[in-house]
Amino acid sequence: MIEKLAIIGVGLIGGSLARALRAAGAVGEIIGCGRAWPNLERALALGVIDHATDDPARAVSGADMVFVAVPLGVMAEVFNAIKDKLAPNAVVTDGGSVKTSVIKDAAAAFGTIPINLVPGHPVAGTEHSGVEASFAELYQGRRVILTPLPATQPRAIQLVERMWLACGAEVIQMAPECHDEILAATSHLPHVLAFSLVDMLTQMREHNEIFRYAAGGFRDFSRIASSNPIMWRDICMANRETLRVTLRKFTKNLEDLTAALDDPTGDILLQTFERAKAARDCYLDKIS
Repeated sequence: MIEKLAIIGVGLIGGSLARALRAAGAVGEIIGCGRAWPNLERALALGVIDHATDDPARAVSGADMVFVAVPLGVMAEVFNAIKDKLAPNAVVTDGGSVKTSVIKDAAAAFGTIPINLVPGHPVAGTEHSGVEASFAELYQGRRVILTPLPATQPRAIQLVERMWLACGAEVIQMAPECHDEILAATSHLPHVLAFSLVDMLTQMREHNEIFRYAAGGFRDFSRIASSNPIMWRDICMANRETLRVTLRKFTKNLEDLTAALDDPTGDILLQTFERAKAARDCYLDKIS
Protein backbone atom coordinates (compact mmCIF):
# COMPACT_ATOMS: atom_id res chain seq x y z
CA MET A 1 0.00 0.00 0.00
CA ILE A 2 1.37 3.38 -1.03
CA GLU A 3 0.28 5.81 1.67
CA LYS A 4 1.02 9.02 -0.24
CA LEU A 5 1.82 9.08 -3.94
CA ALA A 6 3.13 12.19 -5.64
CA ILE A 7 2.70 12.26 -9.41
CA ILE A 8 4.60 15.00 -11.19
CA GLY A 9 3.04 15.22 -14.63
CA VAL A 10 -0.63 14.20 -14.52
CA GLY A 11 -1.18 13.27 -18.16
CA LEU A 12 -1.87 9.99 -19.90
CA ILE A 13 0.95 8.09 -18.17
CA GLY A 14 0.75 9.65 -14.71
CA GLY A 15 -3.03 9.80 -14.72
CA SER A 16 -3.36 6.17 -15.77
CA LEU A 17 -1.02 5.10 -12.96
CA ALA A 18 -3.20 6.98 -10.45
CA ARG A 19 -6.38 5.42 -11.82
CA ALA A 20 -4.91 1.91 -11.86
CA LEU A 21 -3.60 2.08 -8.30
CA ARG A 22 -6.87 3.55 -7.10
CA ALA A 23 -8.82 0.77 -8.79
CA ALA A 24 -6.54 -1.83 -7.20
CA GLY A 25 -6.89 -0.29 -3.74
CA ALA A 26 -3.11 0.06 -3.62
CA VAL A 27 -2.84 3.77 -2.84
CA GLY A 28 -4.06 6.15 -0.19
CA GLU A 29 -3.57 9.84 -0.97
CA ILE A 30 -2.54 11.07 -4.44
CA ILE A 31 -0.96 14.48 -4.99
CA GLY A 32 -0.84 15.71 -8.58
CA CYS A 33 1.67 18.29 -9.74
CA GLY A 34 1.91 20.10 -13.05
CA ARG A 35 2.41 23.45 -14.71
CA ALA A 36 -1.04 23.75 -16.28
CA TRP A 37 -3.77 24.39 -13.73
CA PRO A 38 -6.62 23.62 -16.17
CA ASN A 39 -5.25 20.08 -16.53
CA LEU A 40 -4.86 19.72 -12.74
CA GLU A 41 -8.40 20.97 -12.21
CA ARG A 42 -9.70 18.37 -14.66
CA ALA A 43 -7.70 15.70 -12.81
CA LEU A 44 -9.35 16.78 -9.55
CA ALA A 45 -12.80 16.85 -11.13
CA LEU A 46 -12.30 13.36 -12.55
CA GLY A 47 -11.13 12.03 -9.19
CA VAL A 48 -7.76 11.05 -10.59
CA ILE A 49 -5.92 12.96 -7.84
CA ASP A 50 -6.91 14.14 -4.36
CA HIS A 51 -4.88 17.35 -4.22
CA ALA A 52 -3.06 19.53 -6.73
CA THR A 53 -0.09 21.87 -6.76
CA ASP A 54 2.20 23.48 -9.30
CA ASP A 55 5.17 23.20 -6.94
CA PRO A 56 7.11 19.90 -7.21
CA ALA A 57 8.78 20.49 -3.84
CA ARG A 58 5.39 20.80 -2.15
CA ALA A 59 4.05 17.78 -4.02
CA VAL A 60 6.74 15.39 -2.76
CA SER A 61 6.60 16.56 0.87
CA GLY A 62 5.72 13.52 2.98
CA ALA A 63 5.28 11.24 -0.04
CA ASP A 64 6.56 7.67 0.23
CA MET A 65 6.42 7.17 -3.57
CA VAL A 66 7.18 9.77 -6.24
CA PHE A 67 6.47 9.16 -9.92
CA VAL A 68 7.96 11.66 -12.37
CA ALA A 69 6.06 11.61 -15.68
CA VAL A 70 7.30 14.75 -17.41
CA PRO A 71 8.98 15.20 -20.81
CA LEU A 72 12.66 14.31 -20.72
CA GLY A 73 13.60 17.92 -21.35
CA VAL A 74 12.05 18.88 -18.00
CA MET A 75 13.39 15.96 -15.95
CA ALA A 76 16.50 17.78 -14.69
CA GLU A 77 14.38 20.76 -13.59
CA VAL A 78 12.10 18.47 -11.57
CA PHE A 79 14.99 16.64 -9.90
CA ASN A 80 16.53 19.96 -8.89
CA ALA A 81 13.22 21.12 -7.45
CA ILE A 82 12.61 18.04 -5.28
CA LYS A 83 16.14 17.04 -4.24
CA ASP A 84 16.01 18.69 -0.80
CA LYS A 85 12.34 18.01 -0.07
CA LEU A 86 12.10 14.22 -0.27
CA ALA A 87 11.27 12.21 2.84
CA PRO A 88 14.21 10.03 3.99
CA ASN A 89 12.60 6.79 2.80
CA ALA A 90 10.83 8.19 -0.27
CA VAL A 91 11.22 6.11 -3.42
CA VAL A 92 11.51 7.99 -6.71
CA THR A 93 10.77 6.44 -10.08
CA ASP A 94 9.88 7.79 -13.50
CA GLY A 95 8.29 7.01 -16.85
CA GLY A 96 10.94 8.41 -19.19
CA SER A 97 11.63 6.67 -22.48
CA VAL A 98 15.43 7.16 -22.35
CA LYS A 99 17.00 5.80 -19.17
CA THR A 100 20.62 6.95 -19.55
CA SER A 101 19.30 10.50 -19.89
CA VAL A 102 17.22 10.26 -16.70
CA ILE A 103 20.14 8.79 -14.75
CA LYS A 104 22.46 11.54 -15.98
CA ASP A 105 19.98 14.25 -14.97
CA ALA A 106 19.50 12.68 -11.53
CA ALA A 107 23.24 12.46 -10.91
CA ALA A 108 23.69 16.12 -11.88
CA ALA A 109 20.84 17.30 -9.65
CA PHE A 110 21.53 15.19 -6.56
CA GLY A 111 25.32 15.15 -6.85
CA THR A 112 25.17 11.37 -7.00
CA ILE A 113 22.57 8.86 -8.09
CA PRO A 114 20.15 8.44 -5.16
CA ILE A 115 19.94 4.91 -3.78
CA ASN A 116 16.14 5.24 -3.68
CA LEU A 117 15.88 6.16 -7.38
CA VAL A 118 14.53 3.38 -9.57
CA PRO A 119 14.56 4.47 -13.23
CA GLY A 120 11.63 2.92 -15.05
CA HIS A 121 9.71 2.97 -18.29
CA PRO A 122 6.13 1.71 -18.74
CA VAL A 123 6.07 0.58 -22.37
CA ALA A 124 2.49 1.64 -22.89
CA GLY A 125 0.60 4.60 -24.19
CA THR A 126 -1.63 5.93 -26.92
CA GLU A 127 -1.38 8.79 -29.38
CA HIS A 128 -3.57 10.86 -27.04
CA SER A 129 -2.36 13.05 -24.19
CA GLY A 130 -3.74 14.82 -21.16
CA VAL A 131 -5.45 13.49 -18.06
CA GLU A 132 -8.72 12.95 -19.96
CA ALA A 133 -6.94 10.32 -22.05
CA SER A 134 -5.87 8.34 -18.98
CA PHE A 135 -7.55 5.07 -18.03
CA ALA A 136 -6.99 2.43 -15.36
CA GLU A 137 -6.42 -0.45 -17.79
CA LEU A 138 -3.55 1.14 -19.72
CA TYR A 139 -0.88 -1.02 -18.06
CA GLN A 140 -2.70 -4.32 -17.90
CA GLY A 141 -0.62 -6.96 -19.65
CA ARG A 142 1.96 -4.37 -20.71
CA ARG A 143 5.66 -4.42 -19.88
CA VAL A 144 7.33 -2.04 -17.47
CA ILE A 145 11.12 -1.94 -17.73
CA LEU A 146 13.13 -1.05 -14.63
CA THR A 147 16.79 -0.11 -14.99
CA PRO A 148 18.15 0.03 -11.43
CA LEU A 149 21.83 0.63 -10.86
CA PRO A 150 24.17 -1.47 -8.70
CA ALA A 151 23.78 0.96 -5.77
CA THR A 152 19.97 1.03 -5.93
CA GLN A 153 18.39 -0.21 -2.70
CA PRO A 154 16.65 -3.60 -3.14
CA ARG A 155 13.79 -2.27 -1.02
CA ALA A 156 13.20 0.57 -3.50
CA ILE A 157 13.23 -1.81 -6.47
CA GLN A 158 10.78 -4.11 -4.72
CA LEU A 159 8.35 -1.29 -3.92
CA VAL A 160 8.34 0.02 -7.48
CA GLU A 161 7.91 -3.50 -8.85
CA ARG A 162 4.94 -4.08 -6.53
CA MET A 163 3.40 -0.78 -7.64
CA TRP A 164 3.45 -1.80 -11.29
CA LEU A 165 2.30 -5.34 -10.57
CA ALA A 166 -0.72 -3.84 -8.82
CA CYS A 167 -1.51 -2.10 -12.14
CA GLY A 168 -1.51 -5.46 -13.94
CA ALA A 169 1.82 -4.91 -15.67
CA GLU A 170 4.66 -7.35 -16.32
CA VAL A 171 7.86 -6.03 -14.77
CA ILE A 172 11.33 -6.78 -16.16
CA GLN A 173 14.78 -5.40 -15.48
CA MET A 174 17.66 -4.56 -17.80
CA ALA A 175 20.67 -2.29 -18.05
CA PRO A 176 19.91 1.35 -18.99
CA GLU A 177 22.08 1.20 -22.15
CA CYS A 178 20.33 -1.98 -23.30
CA HIS A 179 16.95 -0.36 -22.75
CA ASP A 180 17.89 2.67 -24.84
CA GLU A 181 19.15 0.53 -27.73
CA ILE A 182 16.00 -1.58 -27.80
CA LEU A 183 13.64 1.39 -27.54
CA ALA A 184 15.54 3.29 -30.24
CA ALA A 185 14.70 0.48 -32.66
CA THR A 186 11.20 -0.50 -31.51
CA SER A 187 9.69 2.81 -30.41
CA HIS A 188 11.76 5.87 -31.24
CA LEU A 189 12.47 4.90 -34.86
CA PRO A 190 8.80 4.08 -35.69
CA HIS A 191 7.70 7.44 -34.30
CA VAL A 192 10.36 9.28 -36.32
CA LEU A 193 9.26 7.43 -39.46
CA ALA A 194 5.58 8.21 -38.89
CA PHE A 195 6.25 11.90 -38.29
CA SER A 196 8.56 12.04 -41.31
CA LEU A 197 6.12 10.30 -43.67
CA VAL A 198 3.20 12.55 -42.78
CA ASP A 199 5.40 15.64 -43.03
CA MET A 200 6.67 14.55 -46.46
CA LEU A 201 3.15 13.99 -47.76
CA THR A 202 1.95 17.39 -46.55
CA GLN A 203 4.64 19.01 -48.71
CA MET A 204 3.36 17.36 -51.90
CA ARG A 205 1.15 19.51 -54.13
CA GLU A 206 -1.65 16.97 -54.13
CA HIS A 207 -1.53 16.34 -50.38
CA ASN A 208 -5.25 17.09 -49.92
CA GLU A 209 -6.14 14.30 -52.31
CA ILE A 210 -3.58 11.98 -50.72
CA PHE A 211 -5.08 12.36 -47.26
CA ARG A 212 -8.64 12.24 -48.54
CA TYR A 213 -8.18 8.84 -50.15
CA ALA A 214 -5.73 7.38 -47.65
CA ALA A 215 -6.62 3.80 -46.84
CA GLY A 216 -6.47 1.90 -43.56
CA GLY A 217 -2.82 1.03 -43.95
CA PHE A 218 -1.82 4.67 -43.95
CA ARG A 219 -4.04 5.45 -40.97
CA ASP A 220 -2.59 2.53 -39.00
CA PHE A 221 1.01 3.41 -39.80
CA SER A 222 0.64 7.16 -39.28
CA ARG A 223 -1.44 6.96 -36.08
CA ILE A 224 1.53 7.64 -33.82
CA ALA A 225 2.28 10.85 -35.71
CA SER A 226 -0.57 12.28 -33.63
CA SER A 227 1.60 11.89 -30.52
CA ASN A 228 2.91 14.85 -28.53
CA PRO A 229 5.61 16.54 -30.68
CA ILE A 230 7.41 18.15 -27.74
CA MET A 231 7.65 14.87 -25.87
CA TRP A 232 9.01 13.08 -28.92
CA ARG A 233 11.44 15.88 -29.71
CA ASP A 234 12.84 15.45 -26.21
CA ILE A 235 13.01 11.65 -26.53
CA CYS A 236 14.86 11.79 -29.84
CA MET A 237 17.34 14.35 -28.57
CA ALA A 238 17.96 12.44 -25.34
CA ASN A 239 18.65 9.22 -27.25
CA ARG A 240 20.12 10.82 -30.35
CA GLU A 241 23.38 8.88 -30.49
CA THR A 242 21.70 5.49 -30.43
CA LEU A 243 18.84 6.67 -32.63
CA ARG A 244 21.31 8.02 -35.19
CA VAL A 245 22.88 4.56 -35.55
CA THR A 246 19.45 2.96 -35.91
CA LEU A 247 18.34 5.51 -38.51
CA ARG A 248 21.48 4.88 -40.57
CA LYS A 249 20.77 1.15 -40.59
CA PHE A 250 17.21 1.79 -41.70
CA THR A 251 18.38 4.22 -44.39
CA LYS A 252 20.69 1.51 -45.75
CA ASN A 253 17.73 -0.90 -45.86
CA LEU A 254 15.67 1.67 -47.78
CA GLU A 255 18.50 2.11 -50.27
CA ASP A 256 18.64 -1.66 -50.76
CA LEU A 257 14.87 -1.78 -51.34
CA THR A 258 15.12 1.07 -53.83
CA ALA A 259 17.78 -0.84 -55.74
CA ALA A 260 15.62 -3.99 -55.56
CA LEU A 261 13.01 -2.27 -57.73
CA ASP A 262 15.46 -2.63 -60.64
CA ASP A 263 15.11 -6.42 -60.43
CA PRO A 264 12.39 -7.28 -63.00
CA THR A 265 11.56 -10.55 -61.20
CA GLY A 266 10.72 -8.86 -57.90
CA ASP A 267 12.46 -11.71 -56.09
CA ILE A 268 14.42 -9.49 -53.70
CA LEU A 269 11.28 -7.62 -52.69
CA LEU A 270 9.42 -10.88 -52.18
CA GLN A 271 12.18 -12.35 -50.03
CA THR A 272 12.27 -9.19 -47.90
CA PHE A 273 8.50 -9.15 -47.46
CA GLU A 274 8.39 -12.87 -46.64
CA ARG A 275 11.10 -12.52 -43.98
CA ALA A 276 9.30 -9.56 -42.46
CA LYS A 277 5.93 -11.31 -42.46
CA ALA A 278 7.36 -14.44 -40.84
CA ALA A 279 9.11 -12.40 -38.16
CA ARG A 280 6.03 -10.36 -37.29
CA ASP A 281 3.70 -13.36 -37.31
CA CYS A 282 6.08 -15.10 -34.90
CA TYR A 283 6.08 -12.01 -32.69
CA LEU A 284 2.28 -11.86 -32.65
CA ASP A 285 2.07 -15.57 -31.79
CA LYS A 286 4.32 -15.00 -28.78
CA ILE A 287 2.27 -12.14 -27.34
CA SER A 288 -1.18 -13.59 -28.07
